Amino acid sequence: MKAVIPVAGIGSRLRPHTHTQPKTLVPVAGNTILGHIIDRLVDAGVQEFVFIIGYLGEKVESYVRKQYPQLQSSFVVQEPREGIAHALWLAREQFRHEQDGILILLGDTIVDIDLPAMMATPGNVLAVKEVKTPSLFGLVETGAGGRVTKVVEKPRIPKSNYALVGLYKIANPDWLASALERIVEQDQRTHGEFQLTDALMLMIQDGAEMVTTAVDNWFDCGRKESLLEANARLLNRPEFLKRREYPEFPDTIIIPPVSIGHDCQISGSIIGPNVAIGDRTIVKNTILSESIIGSYSELRSAVMHDCIVGSDALFKGTRHSLNIGDNTEIDYS
Repeated sequence: MKAVIPVAGIGSRLRPHTHTQPKTLVPVAGNTILGHIIDRLVDAGVQEFVFIIGYLGEKVESYVRKQYPQLQSSFVVQEPREGIAHALWLAREQFRHEQDGILILLGDTIVDIDLPAMMATPGNVLAVKEVKTPSLFGLVETGAGGRVTKVVEKPRIPKSNYALVGLYKIANPDWLASALERIVEQDQRTHGEFQLTDALMLMIQDGAEMVTTAVDNWFDCGRKESLLEANARLLNRPEFLKRREYPEFPDTIIIPPVSIGHDCQISGSIIGPNVAIGDRTIVKNTILSESIIGSYSELRSAVMHDCIVGSDALFKGTRHSLNIGDNTEIDYS
């Protein structure tokens, strides 16, 4: 089964990191967002990929070709960027004739799900997750037997709290391609863009049957808070916790789970929990927790938590020698 991954977005909610890096290549839990996505698909047996690139797309293509040379990868450029359905419409000839169906997985979404079971489910399958604020998401409404009756993009008055998480199995890709052509030719936009939900709704109205499957975990990595949450939860997965051997760093305490890249220089520090550090980064006299630090960066004399620091960055805090008497309060905030 071929996988189609739209990764053309600019990632404005992850500024300033996405000024120089496409959102899907932002690091999380010792990998990139895209790396986690590809690894899960490869583990499920997927070897053919279509990447829809746009903003800083040459970096995405370079990353995939370097890190995954064994894959059959093709790249489609989306310019201008007018929504997910527009991206898929541009790539439709790359997948419309696939006899075994396709998987669509958005490039900023990491999900925990039994992918082989989803791929083996007959027909069209939409991955969903129950959410507390349904008006912020594309939603699914179901009827008798769990059959999908409606999909709608960010409705003002939600009639369901089951959100689409950005993972779709389409059994008849040509049917989807035709629906995409219809909404683009008719300039059918929702919230100013061509939406995949509208194309799926056309398929349902034409008789396509769709069912849902619930994901165990869903990490929408498009915001700082959700990216740090994804980092912590991925580092706490059982398969990662088994790898708890760390190099010896002088005068340093490691509080697992922590991911530390190659050739890092760490001394006089407390690292963890839930910290991911990239390759060749220097950390000295620093307390660091719940954070993501890029490669080739340097941190000195800092107390940091809930932080995201990019690559080739430098942060030096202040050190104090104090002689403080009774009944004294000092506030550096």
